[in-house]
Amino acid sequence: MLPAIDPKSGVPLYIQLQEQIKALIVKAIYPPGAQLPTVRQLAVDLRINSNTVARAYSEMEREGIISTQQGRGTFVCGLPEAFESEVKERQLDALLERLLADAYSLGYQAKEVLCHLEHKIKKE
Repeated sequence: MLPAIDPKSGVPLYIQLQEQIKALIVKAIYPPGAQLPTVRQLAVDLRINSNTVARAYSEMEREGIISTQQGRGTFVCGLPEAFESEVKERQLDALLERLLADAYSLGYQAKEVLCHLEHKIKKE
């Protein structure tokens, strides 16, 4: 699964790439020990400059999230617990923002959305 990069978002591409890879690690798509694509391959797949991928990898290596082994590749070490919580929190925020935007576009008000959400939670 490839990270999703949006060149129009205003967020630097290397930061978007870091966040997306961290999210894939949290979701266990890239579990600890998994090998990441090479810098060159990911750059080609995402159609971005290889220096952008290298910078994202370098930052994540500095944070201890990944490890590059010369001649073998780049591997996931895992996310420190604080990072994992932070990534999950940002993912939930983004999910809620999309939910609200979609609900508002359908004509619902915040109170109605909350009521529907509470009803769904009670059903669970």
